[in-house]
Amino acid sequence: MSACVPTRATDPSDSHHTRRAHPPHSPPPSPSPPRRFRIAGADVSASIAVFLIALPLSLGIALATGAPLQAGLVAAAVGGIVAGRLGGSPLQVSGPAAGLTVVTADLIHRYGWRTTCAITVLAGVVQLGLGCLRVARTALAVSPAIVHGMLAGIGVTIAVAQLHIVLGGTPQSSVLDNLRALPAQLAHLQPAAVSVSVLTLALLFLWPRVPGRAGQFLRRIPAALVAVAGATAAACLAGLTVPRVDLPSWSSHALAGLPEGPVLGLAAAVLTTTLVCSVQSLLGAVAVDKLASGRPDLIAASSGPGHDTRVGRSDLDRELLGQGAANIVSGSLGGLPVAGVAVRSSANVQAGAVSRNSTMLHGVLVVIAALLMVPLLEFIPLASLAALVMAVGIQMVSLHHIRTVTRHREVLVYAVTTLGVVVFGVLEGVTLGIAVAVGVALHRLTRTRITHDEREGIHHVHVRGQLTFLAVPRLSRALHLVPQGAAVVVELDGSFMDHAAFESLQHWQKTHTAQGGSVELTGRRPGTRIAEPSDAADCRCRPWTAWRNHQCERPLTGQDAADTPVPGEPGAPGGTLATPGSSGHELARGISAFQRNTAPIVRGELARLAREGQQPDQLFLTCADSRLVTSMITSSGPGDLFVVRNVGNLVPLPGEESGDDSVAAAIEYAVDVLKVRSITVCGHSGCGAMQALLNSEPGGARTPLKRWLRHGLPSLERMADAGRPWAGLAGRAPADAVEQLCLTNVVQQLEHLRAHESVSRALREGALELQGMYFHVGEAQAYLLTGADGDGLFEHVEAAADLPA
Repeated sequence: MSACVPTRATDPSDSHHTRRAHPPHSPPPSPSPPRRFRIAGADVSASIAVFLIALPLSLGIALATGAPLQAGLVAAAVGGIVAGRLGGSPLQVSGPAAGLTVVTADLIHRYGWRTTCAITVLAGVVQLGLGCLRVARTALAVSPAIVHGMLAGIGVTIAVAQLHIVLGGTPQSSVLDNLRALPAQLAHLQPAAVSVSVLTLALLFLWPRVPGRAGQFLRRIPAALVAVAGATAAACLAGLTVPRVDLPSWSSHALAGLPEGPVLGLAAAVLTTTLVCSVQSLLGAVAVDKLASGRPDLIAASSGPGHDTRVGRSDLDRELLGQGAANIVSGSLGGLPVAGVAVRSSANVQAGAVSRNSTMLHGVLVVIAALLMVPLLEFIPLASLAALVMAVGIQMVSLHHIRTVTRHREVLVYAVTTLGVVVFGVLEGVTLGIAVAVGVALHRLTRTRITHDEREGIHHVHVRGQLTFLAVPRLSRALHLVPQGAAVVVELDGSFMDHAAFESLQHWQKTHTAQGGSVELTGRRPGTRIAEPSDAADCRCRPWTAWRNHQCERPLTGQDAADTPVPGEPGAPGGTLATPGSSGHELARGISAFQRNTAPIVRGELARLAREGQQPDQLFLTCADSRLVTSMITSSGPGDLFVVRNVGNLVPLPGEESGDDSVAAAIEYAVDVLKVRSITVCGHSGCGAMQALLNSEPGGARTPLKRWLRHGLPSLERMADAGRPWAGLAGRAPADAVEQLCLTNVVQQLEHLRAHESVSRALREGALELQGMYFHVGEAQAYLLTGADGDGLFEHVEAAADLPA
């Protein structure tokens, strides 16, 4: 319900804040500078958790690429400190990523280590340029099927290569070579390496499943650290002879050199590294935003002293700049390429980090470990690191992603990208995936199914899909199958019709009508109806929603009406007899239109709601006025709103004599059973109930309407009280006394709501908020109530795309 923007009208602490909406993934508003730098305890504990995961993974990824093992530590430290400080996603952790393993290994194999470092530096420079051009959001336009396929292909490549080290051998340069060499490797197993690898994998997968209270405590230790440490301890205690980590002296560490090789090859290498680093980092930033949104404590924690950066939505352009700077530094210092990493980022959020200090401190811890823990790190068996990275590669082939792309009919794009990455390489595989995605999109655009059949003397031409000039010949053939003078229904089941198709269909319609036939054009999508100029004045349909129930046809008269079957008549569906042209007939036509046009679209969603039950977020209490269409003005659908409508949007006060059980029961059910999070009272302009209140005279017959309107008398008294401020509209004064009473009535009914026990209890617990709304029918403009205690202004809601959802 993007049109419903919650506004707290009852919290005085909000009255002095100015809320400004900003586009998703845009820079958050700059906070005031902190008085004193201080690292929060939550950041310290989170950084330790991330460090314990990053240390073995960095060594394992360096091993998988064939780079010096110290290069993984350099990339982890630079990613934490540089990208953590300069990046636009405060909680994202950057470092050597498994998604870059295949790219880096291929570069090292082709150009050597020093040139690979130079390529990393150049990729960082390109990222800086892209960040300055502010093109980060365009990376999100890449089809998720291509991204997931690329990661799956990289995962398969990693797993197959590391399997050789797990078995005690040496991997080959390509996936196909590794597969061909696998039978020979299986015939010459190294029992010691296999034992270490199996123990590592067992600890990695069983540690998160330790049951009981002890398991809750032990699971705080990262499984990756437990797996590598356990396998290392077992190998040392058993005296196994296996290859181990070898960290040479830092004095002999190789730094970046001048790039050597063909210019086109180097350019392609830089482009590939930039593409993978950027896409993975930007998608990771978006994922971290989703994780952080589940922690409401972040906003409050980040605004306190000692936090130098407020945690908000990621600034993707700044994140690209931070990643570029990190790659320049990492490549210059002889480190692996840097990108945002999902495992460490999710661990950072789940461990309770509240600012970018956690990411930076984890980088500092990596530096300390690289300088002081070298003797300890050299006990780690290479087979244990290989098993750890192989498990990461297997997890990159996500069954959830496969099910998602299958549901969206993009499994072909996913499969081609995956196979392309495995067989040819990352850049080639992504290029193939983009080509297939474009082909699939063009196929869907041009795939139009046109059928013709005859039922009960009426010819039906059904067009499924987008109607473009490519489908005009098939459409013409189907239309020419209709005999002259016949009745035709043309159903357009698509959301697009180009000019060529429009002219062709309109020309045929005029010709067929001139020859004595009749043509009815219908469509499931807004904007597909073609109307004659004479019909335009009578047509009230507008493409504002898919739930419309208006009828655009002119009222049937004379013989046309007599010849139209209605329910209950011979030749018509069974049901209650309705006179042609009556409201019953209009109801039947409306239901028929729903069954034909809308029911097929919503049947799946309604079936889900029928299974799971209703779970609305909001109780919407509004007037019974026929001009107030709640689903339209709130952009909501089935299951979103629990709606109560009555004359005057009144909320009777609870009590044995003055109460009204129907409204009170709905309120109690919504708050106590459905657990709605907000209640909105919505008034509107030109309300007949408010006019009746103003014009009411004492005495007279006590009709049901007068007895009901007595619940609105407190609103009339509130407006007449000179000692209380009037509620008003922002930007203009109320047009007349009726509009003033409509606004005052919303405020008064909110006060009546607070008198109900279930509402007052939920308000005290902070589980509910109340909001007032005013809808001006003539202007089609919604206003939301602001201000303490409800005596404030009704601010108009802007028609902006960046309002919070």
